[in-house]
Amino acid sequence: MNKRNLVTSAVMALAVTMGAHAQRTINYIPDAKIEQRVEQTLSRMTLEEKVGQMNELAIDVLGHWEGSRFVLDKDKLETVFLRYKVGSILNTPGPVAQTPEWWQQTIRTINEYSLKACGIPCVYGLDQNHGVTYTLGGTLFPQNTNLGASFDPELAMRAATITAYETRAANCPWTYSPTVDLSRDARWPRVWENFGEDCLVNAVMGRAMVEGFQGPDPNHIDKYHIGTSIKHYMAYGTARTGKDRTPAYVPEWELREKHFAPFKACVEAGATSVMVNSASINGTPVHVSAKYLTQWLKEETGWDGMIVTDWADIDNLWKREMVAANKKDAICMAINAGIDMAMEPYNLDFCDLLIELVKEGRVPMTRIDDAVRRILRMKYRMGLFDMPNTNIKDYPKYGSAEHFQAAQDAAVQTMVLLKNKGGILPLKPEGKKILVTGPNANSMRCLNGGWSYTWQGKDADRFASQHNTILEAMQQRYGSENIIYEAGVTYNNDGQYWEENEPQIERAVRAAADADVILACVGENSYAETPGNLNDLALSQNQRDLVKALAATGKPVILVLNEGRPRLVSDIEPLADAVVDILLPGNEGGNALARLLAGDDNFSGRMPFTYPRHSASLTTYDYRVSEETGTMEGVYDYNAQVDVQWPFGYGLSYTTFDYINMRVDKTDFTAGDVLTVSVDVRNTGRMAGKESVLLFSRDMVASIVPESRRLRAFTKVDLKPGEMRTVTFTLPADDLAFVGNDGRRHLEPGEFLLQVADKVLRVNCR
Repeated sequence: MNKRNLVTSAVMALAVTMGAHAQRTINYIPDAKIEQRVEQTLSRMTLEEKVGQMNELAIDVLGHWEGSRFVLDKDKLETVFLRYKVGSILNTPGPVAQTPEWWQQTIRTINEYSLKACGIPCVYGLDQNHGVTYTLGGTLFPQNTNLGASFDPELAMRAATITAYETRAANCPWTYSPTVDLSRDARWPRVWENFGEDCLVNAVMGRAMVEGFQGPDPNHIDKYHIGTSIKHYMAYGTARTGKDRTPAYVPEWELREKHFAPFKACVEAGATSVMVNSASINGTPVHVSAKYLTQWLKEETGWDGMIVTDWADIDNLWKREMVAANKKDAICMAINAGIDMAMEPYNLDFCDLLIELVKEGRVPMTRIDDAVRRILRMKYRMGLFDMPNTNIKDYPKYGSAEHFQAAQDAAVQTMVLLKNKGGILPLKPEGKKILVTGPNANSMRCLNGGWSYTWQGKDADRFASQHNTILEAMQQRYGSENIIYEAGVTYNNDGQYWEENEPQIERAVRAAADADVILACVGENSYAETPGNLNDLALSQNQRDLVKALAATGKPVILVLNEGRPRLVSDIEPLADAVVDILLPGNEGGNALARLLAGDDNFSGRMPFTYPRHSASLTTYDYRVSEETGTMEGVYDYNAQVDVQWPFGYGLSYTTFDYINMRVDKTDFTAGDVLTVSVDVRNTGRMAGKESVLLFSRDMVASIVPESRRLRAFTKVDLKPGEMRTVTFTLPADDLAFVGNDGRRHLEPGEFLLQVADKVLRVNCR
């Protein structure tokens, strides 16, 4: 399937995805033989075996450390599997990445005990969030925020395909990925884990990754692919506080139209499982919401996959959320709401308490059977009953140069050129002296971000030493003799992610005297989840002072932003001649940046989220039109103008593109129509380049305040200088509908604007 067809088919699928009351929308047919085997297995299981399948433990409970080596313990294995019949294990010990050989033997041993206990293989899960996070020597790709910036689902599919191959090489069949939360708040510490703020981009890219992870047939996942767990269902990225695992308050129409859509797109594509939002929506923890878990996710779609909790979140129902009096009540509420598997990292009491609940009649046996049926179905689809283990010899490309090159090529497409005053870039290697400075200049940890070898990514410099930092890549590309290095500001890598050492700015300023140009690499150190919470969105004072001092030397400054979320830079952006946001590009990010700065490749990334200018003015591109209000006449004098640093979808190139002859086959349409929108795109510059073509719409008048615009379709074209190509989108009229306060979709008569770049068409719904 070519790139354009992939995007078009995903967009068409999203039109169905957004529907309010669909009956069965999954696009695959369950395999009758698998269903028969599931029922046969279920029929011979005891209550204890069924409940055991619903329990997932962290690997820490299965062994102990002998020096720097984690060793499985026979007594613990027997307790977990022979007595409690536990169905799933997750995570890496430490948590720190292990070799594929270690994983091969460890998971093989676990399966031996699991099969001996009840004839059912264990399903092992790892957070392989941007490549093989927890497997040493493998490939780490750019984080999902970068893939979102590429606007290229083929890139996402390729990254997922390689990740699946290398994950299965380590004998692991299941990953908790992709993340399709919407990053609707710049403060949130998990902005970088998903594909940005837009629901269509998350749906299309998430779907592409599901297909890459699982392969073409979700009923039969072969030994080179893995099952997926889409996370975190839903509205996780829009917490009122901006902090991790805190409540969201979202109108139901917005939940339906935006936050639900990416998850529905992924389950329609056959995702084997879904992980749940750890927090609450409108006061109700998602883990106890039968409406969201059972009605919306399972019944409306016809999805037959499995729902798993996040880390210890049933415990949190009574310890943190305070909606249950004790753990037993919490288990009762969650299982009856639709949870199928409980991620209970360190405790086995879940099994004892759930058995009590069944015997007391508080959890019906039908609910237990439904949950276990879904778990068994997933294991059969993964082929674990027929092949519980893989052989590492079947995976010769693990950690290969080919896979590393794919990661580097991906990183090239994900970096965003935000400013290029006077065409200072590309910076040709012509003997110029370049000062490379800033805390992110010589750090693999910063390039990768969290979920990289360890949870917080702190050991990336040790584990990824074979790869190049930005400094090392610049030395390699421009020659060591032309590179001057003086950091000026450094992180305290033994402290919190935001802690910095005593700055040495004056040393960097002195070093700039011998340089012709300054490459200032600033941003964030790595973090993940709650430890990444912040109280100030501005870039650190030390780093801003460094840029100001360097700019005062009069030497041109190229500002490189290396960050997991948009840190405010409004006071230093005017001082820079060029600005590049590389986000979190992974192990090959240094090499990719050097290629782009030198002009070996062209920039093609675009911002996957709105980059704020002010701390008290956070917004998204699809804000409501009344949010952009000028000064009111009379006694009320206020200003609510939307003012951002860089808008969603913004990105520059070394070449130029013209859009001409935008047309639509129907200027008047009805609800059942499909519009065909076309535009000619020409490369009018001197360099080949890739261009993301984005189709937006705007409802001019609606019964609820309309949005400023909405992304409706996108694709990416590769054009040589002077080359022109026609880009065509098929847009179902129903895509232009909105979900009202009644929870239903409405396509009202009236005028709509369709926009691609600076070209606009008006169409009318009858």
